[in-house]
Amino acid sequence: MSEFTTRFTRRRLALLVPLLAAGLTISACSAPGSEQPKSEDSDAKVSTELGTDPITLEMYAETGFPLAKALADEFTKQHPHVKFNIREDQFTVIVENAPRVLASDNAPDIIRLPTMVDLVKDGLLKNLDPYFDAHGWDKFPASQLVQLRLTDGGAERGSGSLYGMGLGYSVTGVFYNKKQAERIGMTQPPATIAEFEELLAKAKAANLQPIMQFNKNTAGINFTHQALQNQFGDPTQIADWIFQKKGASFDTPAALKATQTIQKWAQAGYFPKDANAIDYTAMMGEFMKGNGLFMFNGDWESGNLDKNMAGEVGFFLFPGETADAKNVAMSAPNTFGVGARAKNADAAVYFLNWAHTNDKAREIAVQIGGSHPGGPSDLPLPAVTDGTVLAETLKASQQLGADNGAVDFTANATGGIFASAITPEMQKLIADQQTPEGYVKAVQAEYEKELSR
Repeated sequence: MSEFTTRFTRRRLALLVPLLAAGLTISACSAPGSEQPKSEDSDAKVSTELGTDPITLEMYAETGFPLAKALADEFTKQHPHVKFNIREDQFTVIVENAPRVLASDNAPDIIRLPTMVDLVKDGLLKNLDPYFDAHGWDKFPASQLVQLRLTDGGAERGSGSLYGMGLGYSVTGVFYNKKQAERIGMTQPPATIAEFEELLAKAKAANLQPIMQFNKNTAGINFTHQALQNQFGDPTQIADWIFQKKGASFDTPAALKATQTIQKWAQAGYFPKDANAIDYTAMMGEFMKGNGLFMFNGDWESGNLDKNMAGEVGFFLFPGETADAKNVAMSAPNTFGVGARAKNADAAVYFLNWAHTNDKAREIAVQIGGSHPGGPSDLPLPAVTDGTVLAETLKASQQLGADNGAVDFTANATGGIFASAITPEMQKLIADQQTPEGYVKAVQAEYEKELSR
């Protein structure tokens, strides 16, 4: 399996299957430092000191995800009295095993979280509110942690107590082939959606593939759809729907306009004619062979593209309808939590805080994880080589954070929405077997069906 195949297998599960995993996310959340509702154990006494006694932290991590182990190794290097015993499983196995593992007598101190709602309802995750206060996480952008919050008992996402932290915060946008961009006269990223559409038309006229996007097995064109949906309306409505807020709906003017645009682009040949037969691996291969001006994807491919297309690829956040529109994009972290039965909870949280604030840890998050390290907004980003894709994706993350403009993936709204509605309906849409109106209503119908169970 190639490097980029392995990476997407991990990321597809982390971002596209319905998880409670996100970072700097738009929401009707409170401003940094403002009070959040607290649960009964939010005032528990905790320590921010690591101590000097030898300890071993139990970590349950994801196979093929090198960032967690790299951070653990560096932490031990800096703090030799702290060792890690790391158990790794495929993400799908963690999804199945997490409740049993967290309920065991040997529960992990730190665990890669597949979901949080049920684990919180079952009392298996530690409430991190006391650590929020003790470690001064009010200096983090509030939106960075909002999706990791749940109200008492896990009844509602996006508010309440904190139950997780990210190790690396990803951002999605548009990669572009610089040589092909120059060929059609693109000298800088488009400032509006209209300008982006003009470039698509120019690429088509020049016999270039305007957008290389996969849509087999999982709907990669949903990346494109949500990029449009984010800009055609109020992203808070999208967040409310993902958070399952009462009365929220997918059947909105913004979603319909985005779907109509996707249909128009498909009919114009802006997507590959066989997109429904192209999987993620094939998309990456075609883009790296030069087949495609644009590709909607995430910063986890930065290192891969810098290695295989050095100097040939750029990246930008998808623009809005006007040049002064705020930056909005899908963004998600690799979420970790602390087991409620953890034997070394204080040290586990110390590690999570260190991963966000230590200079070397932040460098590892960028160089190995390919993503923004998160943490306090006033901390500088680690230095990267100018002109690289990594430099551009990190700059985009900073822009997104400044606008408080990241939003979770619509694929994460419910446990089955992506497989049961978004993917099959999107495949029918671009094959002219579904209407835009039918698409949004089908997605909403499946959403209501799942919530009623």
